[in-house]
Amino acid sequence: MSEQADRADTGLLDSAKLVLAAAILIGGVVGYYWFTGLPTAVRILMVLAGVGLGLVVMVWSTQGRAIWDYVQGSRVELRKMVWPTRQETVQTTLVVIVFVILLGIFFWLVDMLLAWATRYLTGQGG
Repeated sequence: MSEQADRADTGLLDSAKLVLAAAILIGGVVGYYWFTGLPTAVRILMVLAGVGLGLVVMVWSTQGRAIWDYVQGSRVELRKMVWPTRQETVQTTLVVIVFVILLGIFFWLVDMLLAWATRYLTGQGG
C-alpha cells in the first residue's frame, strides 16, 4: 500500500517539476516581451536563461530523465552510422533522377493511351 502511495507522490512531484519547468520557460519568453525597455541582448539572455533553467528542472523529473536518456542513446546510435561517400550519393541521386524521368514518360504515355481509348469509346473529340 505504501509503495503505491510513494509512486503517487513521485508522480505528483514529477508533475510539479514539469509544471515548474514550463513556468520557467514561459517566464523567460514573457520577460522578453514585458521588459521592452531593456537592450535586446539582455532580453535574449532572459529567454535563454528560461530555456536553460527549464531544461535543468525538467531533467530532474522522471520523464525528463527518460527524454535525456533517449537523446543520449540517439547520439550513440548516430555515431554508429556509416554515411555514404560523395560518389555513392551522386550515383544514387542520378539513378533516382533517371527513374523519375522514365516513370514520368511511362505515366504520360499511359495517360495518353487512356485518353485516346476514352475518346474512342465515348465518341467524344475529333
